[in-house]
Amino acid sequence: MAELTFGEKLLVARKQLDLFQYEMAERLGVHPNSLTKYERGEGKPHAAVVRMFELLCEQEGIRFDNFEKGSAAAGEERNKGAAMKVVLAEKVSPATLAVFAAEPGWEVKTHDQLPEGLPAALADADALVVRSAVQVGDELMAHAPKLRVIGRAGVGVDNIDAEAATRRGIVVMNTPGANAVAVAELVLSLMVALARKVMVANSTMHAGKWEKKSLQGTELRGKTLGILGLGRVGMEVARRARAFGMEIAGTDPFVSAAVARENGISLVSVEELFAKADYLTLHVGLTPQTQGIINAKALATMKKGVRIVNCARGELVVEADLAAALKSGHVAGAALDVFNVEPPKDSPFFGLDNVILTPHIGGSTAEAQEAVGVQIARQVREYLKLGVVQNAINLPSLSHEEYLKLAPYIDLAGRLGAFLAQAGKGGIPPQQAKSGFAGGPGLESIALVYGGALADVKTELVRNAALAGLLAGFENVNRINAAAVAAERGIRVHEETEESHRGGAASVLTIVLHTAQGESRASATVIHGEQPRLLAFDGIDVEAPLEGALVVCRSLDVPGVIGRIGTILGQQGVNIANFALGRERTGEKPARALSVVQVDEPVSEQALESLKVIDALVEARLAKLPNGK
Repeated sequence: MAELTFGEKLLVARKQLDLFQYEMAERLGVHPNSLTKYERGEGKPHAAVVRMFELLCEQEGIRFDNFEKGSAAAGEERNKGAAMKVVLAEKVSPATLAVFAAEPGWEVKTHDQLPEGLPAALADADALVVRSAVQVGDELMAHAPKLRVIGRAGVGVDNIDAEAATRRGIVVMNTPGANAVAVAELVLSLMVALARKVMVANSTMHAGKWEKKSLQGTELRGKTLGILGLGRVGMEVARRARAFGMEIAGTDPFVSAAVARENGISLVSVEELFAKADYLTLHVGLTPQTQGIINAKALATMKKGVRIVNCARGELVVEADLAAALKSGHVAGAALDVFNVEPPKDSPFFGLDNVILTPHIGGSTAEAQEAVGVQIARQVREYLKLGVVQNAINLPSLSHEEYLKLAPYIDLAGRLGAFLAQAGKGGIPPQQAKSGFAGGPGLESIALVYGGALADVKTELVRNAALAGLLAGFENVNRINAAAVAAERGIRVHEETEESHRGGAASVLTIVLHTAQGESRASATVIHGEQPRLLAFDGIDVEAPLEGALVVCRSLDVPGVIGRIGTILGQQGVNIANFALGRERTGEKPARALSVVQVDEPVSEQALESLKVIDALVEARLAKLPNGK
C-alpha cells in the first residue's frame, strides 16, 4: 500500500481533529499559508515540521492505516476538509461570485438557483450571503443546522437576527467602510451644488428661463467645514475637502490629536464646531445620545447662512426644526440623503428651493456595490478556510465553558468602561449628554490591568467589552470590533496583569484613561458570581453597585455634605437606592471625598444642577448603566 503524502496526512489529521487550517498551523509552528501549500502538494516541509506533526499524531492517536495514497478514502477526506456550500440569497456582482468560484470543490448557489426555495437550500449550507432584502430570522436559521457564517454585503444588519445567530453559534459579518468613498464623494458634490445653486439653475433652465443674475454662488475655498464624526466616511470627506482649500474642523472624542493632525483637522468641541462651521456634515451613528442632535437649540448656535449636509442617518435631525431654520433664512441651505421615515411622506422639506433631497443614494455606486460584495466574499472565505473573523458583530472567541466562567467579568468590563466614559476626567458631563460628545481633543490611551484570577484567562473579550463600554455612546461599537475601532482612532490600548491585593476579591479589573483633561482610573470586581461592584475611583476606595443610575459626587470631606446631597435629591423627587462613601487617605485636611449615589430614574438635569449650591461640592456627574440582573 503506497504511503500518503505529507499533505494528504495533514488533511486526514486536520479533519479527524476538527481543526481549522490556522489552528493546525499553530500546533505545528508554521504560517497558515505554508499549511495550505503542503495540503495542495506544493513545497517540501522542513524536517522539524514533519517531526512536530508525527508527535502530534502520536499524542492524538491519529493513524493512516486505512488510507491509501490517491485512494477514494483519502480523496474523500480531502473533499471533506475543503468543500463548502455557499448560498448567495441575493444578486451579487460577477467579481463577488468569482471569489467563491475560485475555491476548488466549493458549491455555490446563486439567488436564481434555488428551485425549492431558500430554506431548502440552507439545509446543508456552510455560509449565507445577503444584502438588505432577505430577512434572516431565527425561523430561517432553524432550516440551516450546518450554517457557520452569515455575511451581510453592506453595513446595516437590521435584517439579520444577530442574537438568534449568536445562540446558534453562527458568526454574523458586515462590511463597514466599503462604501466610504462613495458617500464622501456624494457629500462633496452636494456641497458644491449648494454653493453654486446648481439645482435651482437646472430647474429654471428646464423651465425655459435664463436667470443668470439671481444665481450668483459662493466658493468652497477658504470656508470652514465642520465634520461631526471622524470615522471612515468623515475622514474621506476631510481628505477631499482639503483639495477644495477648505479649513477643516472636526468633533470626535475618540480620535487622537495625532491622527487629526495627520489629516489636517482641527479638533474642537461640538459647541465650537456648530459655532464656526460654514458647512456642517454629519457622520455619526445613531445612538440615544446622537438622535436629534441637530435641533432648534443647536441650530440657534450656528452661523447665519450655514449649510448642512446629512448622508448618515435621518434621525440625527429634528426635521421640523431644520425646516423652520431654512424658511427663516438662518440656514442657507441643506442637502439630505437620509430621512426620519424612508421614503418620506409629507416631508417639511418638500417645496423648499434651498433644500436638495436625494433618495438614500450615498452608497449607490457601481464601484461601492461591487466593493461590499467582494469584501464580504473574502471575509466569508477566510472564515470558512482559516477561521479568521473580520468585522463580526457577535462571535466570542472562547469555548462555551470558558465563556460561561468569564461572562460576569465581560459584563463588568462593559459597565466599568461606561462608568468611566461618563464620570471620569474627559468624560461626558451631564450638560453634554444629549450631544454624546465630550469637549477637548478626546481620549489618548487606555490601560487595562487584570488582577487575581483574571490574569490567567483569555481576556480579549474582557478588553473589548471595556472598550465597547467606553466608546458605545458615540458610535456602533461591540465586543468584536471595539479594538479595531480604538486602533483606527489612534487610541493606544495597553494591557497588563498583577496579583490582586484588594481584600477578598479574587479577580479585579482596573481601567485607566489618559485624556487631555488628566488621568482617571477605576477598579471593580464581581461578588456572589454575578453582582458587579465598584471598588475604587480616582484614588479613593469606595464600594458601590455598578448598575442603574449613579450620581457621582466629588467633594471636600467636611461636615454636612452627605446630608445636603440626600436632602436636595429628595427635594427634587429623586429616590436614593444606595449611598456609598469614600475619602482619600493622604492625611491632608480637608481631604477629598467621593459619594456614589445609586438613584431611581429618572434623574433630571435640574436635579443635578441643584446640587451645585453645596459649597464643598466640586463636581456632580450622572452615569447611566444597565440595570442589574
